[in-house]
Order: sequence, then C-alpha cells, then structure tokens
Amino acid sequence: MSITAERKAELIKEHAREKGDTGSPEVQVAILTDRINTLTEHFKSHHKDNHSRRGLLMMVNKRRSLLDYLKKKDEGRYTDLIAKLGLRK
Repeated sequence: MSITAERKAELIKEHAREKGDTGSPEVQVAILTDRINTLTEHFKSHHKDNHSRRGLLMMVNKRRSLLDYLKKKDEGRYTDLIAKLGLRK
C-alpha cells in the first residue's frame, strides 16, 4: 500500500523546511502518516491480512521514533507537526 509519486511530492513540498528537503523528520513523518492512513483503510475490508499488519506496526514504530527524536531536538517543531498532521501526543 504505497503512495503515488505525485502524492509523495506534494507531501514533501508541503512539509519541507527548505527547497529540496526530503530527509527532515517532518517530511518523513508526513509520508509515514499518509502510508499508515492508507493501510488503516485497507484493513477495514481485509482484516485477516497479517503480513501487511506487520508492516503497519513497523511504520507506526518508525514514526514514533522520529517524533520522539524531533521532540527531543526541537519541541516547537514537534508541536507544529503533530498539530498539522492531526496526531495526538
């Protein structure tokens, strides 16, 4: 359940800190959040798909690690990002 190149470019453009920024935690978290939301929709009709569920759990853990890192480095950027993406603390 990947995202299209156009959607990924849109997310990068929206969350990048500067032009050409694809590796900042904000961009990575935004891309992971979009993929997580897509997989969550997938599980509403394919509830026995345990292989994809494992991938979902890995993505959620990766996103949590990136958010913890961002919170440790710059709490202002962290709060802005979770507000923009609609994530809970």
